[in-house]
Amino acid sequence: MNAFNKTLAITTLALTVPMVASVATAAEVSGNVTLTTDYKFRGISQNDTGPAIQGGFDVAFENGIYVGTWGSVVDFQDPDGSDADFELDYYVGYGGNINENVSYDVGYIYYDYPGSDETVFDLTGKRDLDYQEFYGSVSFSDFTLGAAYSDDYWLETGEFYYVYGDYSLSLPQEFSLDFHYGYNSFEFASGDSNPKDAEQAFLSNDEDSYSDYSITLNKSYMGVDFSLSWIDTDLDSKDCFDTDWCDSSVVFAISKSL
Repeated sequence: MNAFNKTLAITTLALTVPMVASVATAAEVSGNVTLTTDYKFRGISQNDTGPAIQGGFDVAFENGIYVGTWGSVVDFQDPDGSDADFELDYYVGYGGNINENVSYDVGYIYYDYPGSDETVFDLTGKRDLDYQEFYGSVSFSDFTLGAAYSDDYWLETGEFYYVYGDYSLSLPQEFSLDFHYGYNSFEFASGDSNPKDAEQAFLSNDEDSYSDYSITLNKSYMGVDFSLSWIDTDLDSKDCFDTDWCDSSVVFAISKSL
């Protein structure tokens, strides 16, 4: 992700708010803050399996357009040589209902790692951690099917495709149980002879795809949301940068909507 694309993404998001506000009769502003024992993204720890504080805010308009930003503490310093302490995401999207049972959501998101636009990765030179994605999903009843695409994923590791399915089950006493499965597919495996670099792949050990899955128990009490998740992937340590970032783990989080 070069500097021009980053500037374009942030500028587009900044300009969207006043443009949309001029045609929307009302807007709803919301925020959130979370404390979690680990920040797992698509099954992989983003904070070296340590606790993280997260938060963000959204502006949703009556016409279905929304914009927002979200941030979290991260730790990629070990073992890949990168240096990122914070993730800040910017997004804009559009959602609506087809009928009372079916809804949809499409949008664009830019993942920014402030202060780490370029980082040293092995001995192959400097690469950008920032990247962009386009996403979309359709929900019907308690099921959601979705997909995301990046033209050049984290650390400039080529094209990326993500497809997933979610199911939410309501339980007594206002508990809920969420099931998630996702499939991650990358353009290059680490052993590929590609035009960029044979080592410039997201996964190690010649892998070019993996699955992530989770089961989450949710409960709200006195305006605070609690969740307990079991999260895992089908990757071994040797496939995951020789770390335990992809190992099965239990994650506890406390969230508050503002």
